[in-house]
Amino acid sequence: MAVDFQKAMNRARIDTILSRFKGANPELLSFYTVTNLIRPKNECYIGVHPIKVADIIGSEGRYNDFSRAFFPKNKELRGRWESIERANTHDVILPPISVYQLGEKYFVRDGNHRVSVAKALKIEFIDADIVKIDSEIKLTRGMTERDIKNEVCAYERSRFIEQYHVDVLLPMDQIVFTSIGAYPELVQHILVHKYFINQDKPYEVAFDFAVLSWYETLFQPIMEVIEKDHMLLLFPENTQADLYMWIIRHWDYLKKDNPEISITDASRDYERKYGKGIMKRWMKRLVRRFSSED
Repeated sequence: MAVDFQKAMNRARIDTILSRFKGANPELLSFYTVTNLIRPKNECYIGVHPIKVADIIGSEGRYNDFSRAFFPKNKELRGRWESIERANTHDVILPPISVYQLGEKYFVRDGNHRVSVAKALKIEFIDADIVKIDSEIKLTRGMTERDIKNEVCAYERSRFIEQYHVDVLLPMDQIVFTSIGAYPELVQHILVHKYFINQDKPYEVAFDFAVLSWYETLFQPIMEVIEKDHMLLLFPENTQADLYMWIIRHWDYLKKDNPEISITDASRDYERKYGKGIMKRWMKRLVRRFSSED
């Protein structure tokens, strides 16, 4: 059964509109964007196997040329797309596509047009030459970059708790990060704090002791400033722990010029320098919104 290229392009437009209406991701995922987020470690070649077309969720290099459902978005794809469509409808055997496998999903290395035609012809399976990459992050169809970041943050949080058992020491509902790498960075903060409190002791303090000391002498004072000054109103899309991390970095920066500056003063300086700009941007958004409703 032949499929018209223009109809396939129309499907791409319709799918994009419907996805946005539903609040879903209308785009194919970029392989390199995803791997930069999840940072996989190992890969292995597992050979040629049939895979479900529906499990292909992204592309290595052509993610801008096709919709999330792999329908063509650009008219420049017509020639190659139509030649592959004719080969399929005349039972010409085509070579397998090449893919990366992450979890149970796939990203096309070579063969994007073949996947697109298979999708248009409602072909359920396609042969693929597979390189499998290990990942602890579960990928699902329709995920956005933010969804993946959230999954990575959740994974890093679970590893932090599992490895250091901090859930029995700290109120973990206060320590929630929204940026990748924050939990490993927090471990470094605790280890540095442990190093300094060891300086005047003839013995090595336990990690648990350092965790509690870090919480009482660093985290809590910053939390008190954040709550007293209602700083989260200035950073509405972030958490207290996010602000803690930013303030600590700012404190380290300020100490280069003023080694005696306190963590409280650093917190207030961060608020003065960055909070007002964010508030102004939010106020502009509100003004534009209400102006457009008049």
